[in-house]
Amino acid sequence: MKIDPNSPADLSAQIANAIRDAIIAGALIVDERLPSEAELSEQFQVSRSTVREALKRLAAQSLIRTQRGATGGAFVNRLSFEDAYSQQVTTSTLLLSMNAVSFDTACEARYALERACAPLSASRRSADQLATMRAEIFRQSQPGLTDEAFCASDVAFHRALVDGAHNPVLSYQLAGAVEAMQPLMNMITFTARDRAVILALHGRIADSIDSGDGDRAVAELTALEDETRKLAADVFARRATRAAQS
Repeated sequence: MKIDPNSPADLSAQIANAIRDAIIAGALIVDERLPSEAELSEQFQVSRSTVREALKRLAAQSLIRTQRGATGGAFVNRLSFEDAYSQQVTTSTLLLSMNAVSFDTACEARYALERACAPLSASRRSADQLATMRAEIFRQSQPGLTDEAFCASDVAFHRALVDGAHNPVLSYQLAGAVEAMQPLMNMITFTARDRAVILALHGRIADSIDSGDGDRAVAELTALEDETRKLAADVFARRATRAAQS
């Protein structure tokens, strides 16, 4: 593990990155004890406070854990897919906002990924996951539900569908698509959508998952994508008209 002391990059960040890269490469394995602060300080030729800051960075990313006592120290953590969901969502949200990803690009990616999950979910979903989908459909049917609550329910419905595939790698990859891309799409389309149409589509998707019909679930997701694109086109057209009139 090496750092460049002449680099303008923060030394603690360089150390954290070097240790993270060693974990990713398998040079440091799960539950392995890291060298002590003194040893890392000598290895990287930096102060112990700089090493301590680097370890705090790694702990914040759940890559390491610390233990007290005679056998304590910093250890490589076993990071679960669930523990990494929030980081995936945060990264996806940043990428979308910082790179001005178009609505069509986000929509295409989100539904392509979710359609890949649908056949697996149709054959593997649990009773609890199906019950969650049904519960969210019922919630969405309530007349007093706010737009914000409807959007949150929409995300929960699709997360249940994705998690029904019982593939943690897919669920992790789709965490960003569903929980970052979908709220973005909801923000654009919520003023134009007909909730009854969305409810009907959600109902048919849930029925398909319930009956184990993966092909039908894929078709209904495609119909939902078409509806989402149509709503967005209407919203953008109205915005263009208002801009031309102003």
